[in-house]
Amino acid sequence: MKKTTEGTAVRDKAPSAGASATRRKGATVPKAAKRRFPAALGAAFGLLLALSPALGLAGCARAIAAEDLMDGVEPAPTATEPSNVDVAGPGAEAVADFSVRLFQQCAPGEESMLVSPLSALYALGMTANGAKGETLSQMESMFGLTVGELDAYLGALARDFPDQEGCRLDLANSLWIKDSEDFAVEPAFLQANADHYGAGAFLAPFDDATLEDINAWTDDHTNGMIPRILEEISPHAFLYLVNALAFEATWLDEYEDGDVQDATFTCEDGSARTAKLMHSQESAYLEDGLATGFVKRYEGGRFAFAALLPNEGTSVSDYAASLTGEGLRATLENARHDVDVDAALPKFSGDWGCDLAGALGALGMADALDPDRADLSGMAGDPGDLFVGSVVHKTHVEVDERGTKAAAVTAVMMECGAAMMPEKREVKTVHLDRPFVYLIVDCDTNVPLFIGTVMDVEE
Repeated sequence: MKKTTEGTAVRDKAPSAGASATRRKGATVPKAAKRRFPAALGAAFGLLLALSPALGLAGCARAIAAEDLMDGVEPAPTATEPSNVDVAGPGAEAVADFSVRLFQQCAPGEESMLVSPLSALYALGMTANGAKGETLSQMESMFGLTVGELDAYLGALARDFPDQEGCRLDLANSLWIKDSEDFAVEPAFLQANADHYGAGAFLAPFDDATLEDINAWTDDHTNGMIPRILEEISPHAFLYLVNALAFEATWLDEYEDGDVQDATFTCEDGSARTAKLMHSQESAYLEDGLATGFVKRYEGGRFAFAALLPNEGTSVSDYAASLTGEGLRATLENARHDVDVDAALPKFSGDWGCDLAGALGALGMADALDPDRADLSGMAGDPGDLFVGSVVHKTHVEVDERGTKAAAVTAVMMECGAAMMPEKREVKTVHLDRPFVYLIVDCDTNVPLFIGTVMDVEE
C-alpha cells in the first residue's frame, strides 16, 4: 500500500484476485495497464450487485470518511502466499455444480447466451462476507460451501491461474460505496474482501461522475470488451460490488486459411444460415450419451474450449436440463484420446446481458433479495437495512481462426512425434453446424469459466 499526502490509501495492484484502487473524493479512477495480443478468443464478464437500503431504514451513528475508508486495510500475509487448498478437490466439485445450475437457469431460449459462473461466484463470495443468519445459510447452501471455504477456494484458484502471454485470465473486484451518513461499512467486511478477493473500495457521491467512473473501471478491467456495465445509478443504491473477468487466448493449433470454409448452419426451427466453419483435427473426443463433442486447447494448455453437440432429435434446452456438475466434470475428465476428431467450429461473436437476481433467487438465495428478510448487516447497518436490489450481468465473446503459429507447430510435434508410422486411429466427426453448448474450462480443475450456447450465427 502507498499513501497520498492526505492519507488516502491507494492499492496499485491486487495481491490475488485482481487489481483495484481506493480513491479519495474527487479523484479519478486510475487506468489499468492494458496488455493486448492477437486472440483466438476473447471473453469478458461483468457482474454488479446493487445493494439498496430497505424502506424505512434506520440511520447509523458514524459517517464514512473517504480518506479513512481503506486506511490500514492490508491483505493478511497468507493472502499472497501459496495455499494448501486443492483447487481440483471438493471446491472444484461445488463450483462445477453451481456453474451448471446457474447455466440451466439462464440457458433455455431461442437466442445464444453466455454466462460466467466463476466470475459470478467472485462477486457473490464478496457479498456473502457481509451476510448473516438465514441469508448467509441460504447463500452457503447455494454455493455448496461455507463462506470460509468459498473464500479460501476462490483465493487459491486466482493465485493458481497462470499469467502468460498468449493465454491470459484477468480478475478484478471492487466495492463502490455511497458517500452518505446513513451507514458505516464494517471494517471486517472490507478486511475479508481485501484478504480473499483483492478488492479495493471507492467512496463516491453516486452522481454522474460516479457512473462514468464505474463504467471506466469496467472498461479497463475487461480490456475494452464491455465498455459499460451501468446506464444509470439507482437513487436507492448504497453499495455496488463489481467483478470483472477478462479472458484472451490464442489457439494452441492455429487455423490455416484453407481450414475456413463456407457451410450451412441449421437452427432448431429449421431455418438455415451461412456460416464460416473452421475445420481441424482434434485429439480429445467427448461423449455423454446425449451429445458428442471435442476439446480444443489454448496456448499454454491450462485452458480449453469444449463443445458439446446434442444428438439429432435432442434440443439444446433439453440437453442443458440434463446436465449436472458431476456429470459434466466426468465427461471432461473422461475425454477419449484414442480417436481423432474431425471437428468444425463456426466463427461467432456476441454480447449478452441480464439481471441475474431471478436466477439466483431460484437457486435458493431468496432472503438476500427480499427487503423484509435480508440480513446483510455484516456489511453495514442492521438486519433488514440492506438487500440485493439487482445483479447486472454482461458478457462478450469472439471466436475466430487467429492463433500463434509457433506454439501450434510445437504442440503438434509433441503430440505426434513419438512414432514414425502412427497406428491408424478411429475418426469421430463433430461438426458444429447446428445449435450447441460450449464451455471455456480450466483443464487442471475442470471448472468452467464460461458456459454458453450458440443457437444462431450471423449470415
